[in-house]
Amino acid sequence: MDVPALYARVIHWIGDGTGTTDTVLHIHAGMAVLILARLVTRRSLGTFVPLSVVALAELGNEVLDRLHYHSWRWWDTIPDVINTLFWPTVICAAVRWRPMHRRDQRR
Repeated sequence: MDVPALYARVIHWIGDGTGTTDTVLHIHAGMAVLILARLVTRRSLGTFVPLSVVALAELGNEVLDRLHYHSWRWWDTIPDVINTLFWPTVICAAVRWRPMHRRDQRR
């Protein structure tokens, strides 16, 4: 079974079926993986655990693309990585660096 070819067909099927651009799919996939990783690991979005899961998922995506196309397509890979990781990184940083407030200080 040619896993990279099957993966490429599924990704194209999702893009064709939704009518969504590759850029938007990467943004949504990054956010979906971030939230799923948060729920599964039960770790805060301010930890690097959910963000690391997004990075690993994107790495896997790009490796499968590389295996399918038989070469790195840097003009495609670099924007994919940026689009996938941008908002999860912003969310991680925002949660991590927000001011800490104790509940009794809100009164």
